[in-house]
Amino acid sequence: MARHTFGTDGVRGIVGERLTVDLVERLGRAFALWSGGGRTLIGRDTRGSGPELEQALARGIASGGGCAVVGGVLPTPAVALLAGPDLAAVVTASHNPPEYNGVKFFGRGGQKLVDAAEEAIEALLDAPASRGGSIEPLGDATEGYLDLVLERFGGDLSGLAIAVDCANGAYSGSAPGAFERLGARVVAVAAAPDGRNINAGCGATDLALVARTVREQGLDLGIAFDGDGDRMLAVTAAGEPIDGDQIVAILAPFLGVDQVAVTVMSNLGLHRYLAEQGIRVHSTAVGDRYVLEALRREGGILGAEQSGHMIVLDGHVTGDGLAAALLLCRALEGRTLAAAAAVMPVFPQRKLNLASGGRALSARLEDEIAALNESLGDSGRVLVRPSGTEPLIRILAEAESQEIAADLCGRVERLVRQELG
Repeated sequence: MARHTFGTDGVRGIVGERLTVDLVERLGRAFALWSGGGRTLIGRDTRGSGPELEQALARGIASGGGCAVVGGVLPTPAVALLAGPDLAAVVTASHNPPEYNGVKFFGRGGQKLVDAAEEAIEALLDAPASRGGSIEPLGDATEGYLDLVLERFGGDLSGLAIAVDCANGAYSGSAPGAFERLGARVVAVAAAPDGRNINAGCGATDLALVARTVREQGLDLGIAFDGDGDRMLAVTAAGEPIDGDQIVAILAPFLGVDQVAVTVMSNLGLHRYLAEQGIRVHSTAVGDRYVLEALRREGGILGAEQSGHMIVLDGHVTGDGLAAALLLCRALEGRTLAAAAAVMPVFPQRKLNLASGGRALSARLEDEIAALNESLGDSGRVLVRPSGTEPLIRILAEAESQEIAADLCGRVERLVRQELG
């Protein structure tokens, strides 16, 4: 059975349109019925719609016989880590604009749900309520989370001057102080959420603010999170962006790993660099949960998406932007971020998003893309896929020069537009 409500990472949509209070309550009930009840720790990001949807989710879980433990504003990785043997859920639309919201669910031990589990939950969306559930408040859990992350991933950051862009999201009240506790000088930006400014012109989806801050204040580097804290990207002292692929290239030798898991979006340059280091690469579908599945299946600890989902499972259960940022700062070992990232050759990429109206790709178009990739060999590639979070077709073209990548992207764009009419 295909999933209709769940996307790449949970359920999300524009509030009042695709995502409603009723749907969130039904999701909560279905999740509790599917899991057999028990405790579910609930967190949320800083969107204005969050409190109402948090209460709807809690009501749903209780109506399915579960115990909803309401934690308020917490980063997604904090909820997954603090849940321990219990279940977890987060009201968030992650990196999406403020008008969106959604729900992410975790199984026991902070495990992201597999496709089959999401299909089973969808099948229970219209199930009647049961009895015996409850709703409980949770005291402030932020300090407990910070203590765990600093102990497991932190180190002496004395001498580093860092801009920290919190995306006006869930890390706004905690991440800057975490770096300061380790000795760094911190300039915090986008750390004043008002319910309407999450991810708006800031954070991991828009590095202009953190880049400008680093340049203007002469800082060593900048760190940018997304709204719920499971993504992290960086910028150099010159304000140049450092993506998830480059961060993996820095962390892999620092952590001494022999394998990593990345998605099909990862740069060919990363594959070449890791091969030179004797590090195996597992490629997965787009979505950090697929990276997590590959790591657990293969016994690895390091994985990432180019977009900034950074996963280090030695001491954690899921991707954590703060944990990854602390490790990145430690891995510099006296180098500048630019010098550390320069170990990886970067193939130019050109990306484009086209509105799809929810339509899928035809077999004919997929065959044309496959033929184009076969003709490129090892010199480049194209990737066309429907977004798992928005009604878009995403196009990626990669080649040894920017000009060739742009030409490839243009060719594929024309094919897709013909397909979409």
